[in-house]
Amino acid sequence: MLSALARPAGAALRRSFSTSAQNNAKVAVLGASGGIGQPLSLLLKNSPLVSRLTLYDIAHTPGVAADLSHIETRATVKGTGHTGLGDCISLLSLVSCIGSFLGMTRDDLFNTNATIVATLTAACAQHCPEAMICIIANPVNSTIPITAEVFKKHGVYNPNKIFGVTTLDIVRANTFVAELKGLDPARVNVPVIGGHAGKTIIPLISQCTPKVDFPQDQLTALTGRIQEAGTEVVKAKAGAGSATLSMAYAGARFVFSLLDAVNGKEGVVECSFVKSQETDCTYFSTPLLLGKKGIEKNLGIGKISSFEEKMIAEAIPELKASIKKGEDFVKNMK
Repeated sequence: MLSALARPAGAALRRSFSTSAQNNAKVAVLGASGGIGQPLSLLLKNSPLVSRLTLYDIAHTPGVAADLSHIETRATVKGTGHTGLGDCISLLSLVSCIGSFLGMTRDDLFNTNATIVATLTAACAQHCPEAMICIIANPVNSTIPITAEVFKKHGVYNPNKIFGVTTLDIVRANTFVAELKGLDPARVNVPVIGGHAGKTIIPLISQCTPKVDFPQDQLTALTGRIQEAGTEVVKAKAGAGSATLSMAYAGARFVFSLLDAVNGKEGVVECSFVKSQETDCTYFSTPLLLGKKGIEKNLGIGKISSFEEKMIAEAIPELKASIKKGEDFVKNMK
């Protein structure tokens, strides 16, 4: 059922450049001057789905905005610094912080990004509580609980509008499967569930469209590569950065799918780390049917293999710990 509903990977991104698609979406990128924020903003500026693009960061934002504003597409662009955060928030806001570097632990990443996410999402809750919030900032397994707790503190929490963007895991799974099977990656769709770090990333190869089969040793290796693909990029960049371009692409893909759904397109499905009752974890990524108000229906895990069942069981303790860490951070904030 899930595979039948899911569109081929990249379709939303390709269509976003079509001149036939028109909309008046107002999108904000919080963290727009960074390695992810700049290419993400470029992709959004190129889309006729976006009419206004507002950029926020603590430095260099006016320059990024001026650069993008010269591009001959319809979206108007405005950049603002620290004092203009409240004016920047839009009906669809993306929060992007720093990525990981070689030698950086998940605790290091959490300590760097947790306060930033809490600050930015508090501004979203105050200035545009009805916004769709898409969190790119890692560790997503903790930053989504942080976002939820911040919105609860402000009395405006809506679990159907807060998304942890895990799309990069799907993009990678589609690409790696296509490479192994000699397929067009744009025609491959692998649901990836669980979380967005290490062994919490659970690719459901058994639900791949088109159907593919791998011997167990190859399946194990493929799964491990998908789970550690971020480290692969960090090492390839010799420790100078993490996945920025592919993350920007994945973030844009998720945004365009969400905008399609908000515009009334039916059957739009993307995986995302959200509030969930599908497992013992209070947050879990599964395929979601998107609609005008965010999550229309959680499509759940579906039929899976014993190999995938084992991965879920092994991931849950780590997910629970990451979720609690995010929730405790907000509880302990002064």
